[in-house]
Amino acid sequence: MFKKILIANRSEIAVRVIQACRELGIKTVAVFSEPDRESKHVKMADETWQLTGQPARAYLDAAQILDIAKRSGAEAVHPGYGFLSENADFARECAAMGIKFIGPSPDVIHKMGSKIESRRVMDQAGVPVVPGTTDPVTTKEEVLALGEKYGYPIAIKASAGGGGRGLRVVRKAEDVEQALAGAQREGASYFGSGEVYVEKYLDRPRHIEVQILADEHGKVLHLYERDCSSQRRHQKLLEETPAAKLDADLRKRITEAAVKGATALGYTSAGTVECMVSGNEFYFLEVNTRIQVEHPITEATTGIDIVKEQILLACGHKLSFKQEEVSQHGHAIECRINAEDPSKNFMPSPGTLTRFELPHHPWVRVDTACYPGYQILPFYDSLLAKLVVWGRTREEAIQRTRTALTHFKIEGVATTIPFHLALLDDPNFQAGEVYTTYVEQDFMKRYNAAPRAEAGKSAGSDNGAASVPTSTKGSVRNFEVDVNQKVFKVQVTELVEPGQEKAAAGAATATLPKRTLQKPEKREAAAGSGHIQATMHGLFKELQVELGAKVVKGQRIAIFEAMKMESDITSDRDGTVKEIKVKAGQTVDSGTLLFVIGD
Repeated sequence: MFKKILIANRSEIAVRVIQACRELGIKTVAVFSEPDRESKHVKMADETWQLTGQPARAYLDAAQILDIAKRSGAEAVHPGYGFLSENADFARECAAMGIKFIGPSPDVIHKMGSKIESRRVMDQAGVPVVPGTTDPVTTKEEVLALGEKYGYPIAIKASAGGGGRGLRVVRKAEDVEQALAGAQREGASYFGSGEVYVEKYLDRPRHIEVQILADEHGKVLHLYERDCSSQRRHQKLLEETPAAKLDADLRKRITEAAVKGATALGYTSAGTVECMVSGNEFYFLEVNTRIQVEHPITEATTGIDIVKEQILLACGHKLSFKQEEVSQHGHAIECRINAEDPSKNFMPSPGTLTRFELPHHPWVRVDTACYPGYQILPFYDSLLAKLVVWGRTREEAIQRTRTALTHFKIEGVATTIPFHLALLDDPNFQAGEVYTTYVEQDFMKRYNAAPRAEAGKSAGSDNGAASVPTSTKGSVRNFEVDVNQKVFKVQVTELVEPGQEKAAAGAATATLPKRTLQKPEKREAAAGSGHIQATMHGLFKELQVELGAKVVKGQRIAIFEAMKMESDITSDRDGTVKEIKVKAGQTVDSGTLLFVIGD
């Protein structure tokens, strides 16, 4: 057994690993960037070391982290997820220094880090893959030929990509050139490789993944599947297990294929085999060679502590149970509570938490590093907490999740809680008929059209404040009301004077936070000022226009990155680019003037 483990990560996952180490009697070493000095994982660890350098890069500094591991006497490094968790070179450097990397071998990480290579491996192992290339493409002409071969839509993917980065969906031939350049650019920027490949794009697939555990003695097991189809920009928002409306035979084929593929790889440690399901068929997507964000729902239904198992496997232990001894009980849902504003296309919302109160129920688990006064930094991802809820049935899990969300009180930043509440009430979600693009293509149109509480407020309050309205019809409104930690559905009929129906239809009750609305003429004037500013701290990543270029309102003029998310900067008016105030690659603060658009 290890005596000391360094955790090469931060925030929630670092806290989770520390908790597992404590149960195993293992000392922990935390590393932290300067802005993370007051982070919970720093306070919990047995030993702490500060990382130098820019905050956004600190946790990627392999040399510095390995130096700390050596100096602290750590025998192993747990990378968590993100940062260095799927970096084969880092895993090799750990081995060269005699430090155990808690994960699969560097060779496996390297193979699965290339989507082209991983497709080859799985194809040879007999695991179905989406029709496409097994070699990289470099030219527009190659992509056009493949578009004719497979039929549009097609997907251009960065070979080293993941999480939707380096992915472009092409629905017609004239979009190929721009999409190819974008995928190559993102691949090079995020993953150090502009190598891309092409595959048939599946419309409306489900994203199903299988949790696996594998020891160093050749034994590979699965812990069943998770449905991760509720996404925005290919980033997961809600996960559940077991997957709803998944045929028993299809579930068996998927889980068996995952074990088969992992065995062929010589996989060890915890990992996830992801696939896309279309109809009654499934296709390999990728292998995540690390612990997944959504692992807690599998723990909730199987009773297996995946992080502890991961550590024990790294120590050389054999899996202590057989496949037939693994079973699922009940249903679990995870909501990723992010500091994002769903009503503004999930724009990140950094800031300070002025209120952070967790729901307390026997069937609720919350993985978080947050607390009142905690600062949500713009340098890292927007995850605040993982709300995990268990129920005996899927229906009970949905109802309990709704209740738990209502009792989750967060103020100071915008959160995804209103989105999650609305999604749980969505008929298609309740019917288990969600696909990977459903949220963006269908659900958000109705979500944005519905009246709701002001972003940044919690879904309920101690005084019985109303949560997000679930429906509006004339003067009748339906609310979920939190009173003394009990949720009641309430229907309110508004009495209005003749001629005031329109005003009443847009009004909130006395307990519902109100939006401040500008008069149309003021809103239009503000929108057309031509002075384009940064809305938050982040990286001004790439210019899309030149000085003097003619632009139209809504046209993308630059790409901005904040909290690990890319977003478009668009012109707010028709006109000419008169001034460009910043350069690509420059980090800017909120309010920084970026462009001046004039006549």
